[in-house]
Amino acid sequence: MTAPIRVLICDDQTLIRTGLATIIDAQPDLEVVGECGDGRAAVELAQRLKPDIVVMDVRMPVLDGIEATRLLAGAGVADPVKVLVVTTFNLDEYVYEALRAGASGFLLKDAPPAQLLHGIRTVATGAALLAPEVTRKLVGRYASRIRPTEDTPDNVALTPRELEVLRLIADGQSNSEIAATLVISQETVKTYVSRILTKLDLRDRVQAVVYAYRNGLVT
Repeated sequence: MTAPIRVLICDDQTLIRTGLATIIDAQPDLEVVGECGDGRAAVELAQRLKPDIVVMDVRMPVLDGIEATRLLAGAGVADPVKVLVVTTFNLDEYVYEALRAGASGFLLKDAPPAQLLHGIRTVATGAALLAPEVTRKLVGRYASRIRPTEDTPDNVALTPRELEVLRLIADGQSNSEIAATLVISQETVKTYVSRILTKLDLRDRVQAVVYAYRNGLVT
């Protein structure tokens, strides 16, 4: 049998942690390996327990979830941990900062349990979870912080089709939606996405979204 996905939960509210743990542990393919109530403890536990994914709150004492995410998954981290940020705060700034810190996904706590479980499984497999409504937050009040002040670099080594796929990713479309838009198969979309990430040296779709805005590839 395949080993279950090992999950570390970090939230400063005991009731929330208990609820998340109950939902997650009820799944045969998921296992909660630890819980904590602040970002510093999350970093220490993650380094010791080596979970497959950390479910991280944003506002916490000692060290907030954004900084904890940066220490676990940010640029320069030798052995990054996958982080799914789950918060009650649906604010542009939190979305933007969480993605910059290295999070592979962003969900709201009022999301249904099925969406949370899907998010954990998605991020744990190395993919990224960014709902369309969250993606489009990046085009809102904080888009100017991502979009460059200069023109798109001339050395972007993407084909016209790959650029088209990248723009649809940045618009928040899933693989199935991209396939329908371009009238191609989902397998072909996956191939394009893989090529885009490889060519641009990006870790996942979240980084692709940020790259697209930062380099003025979307309007």
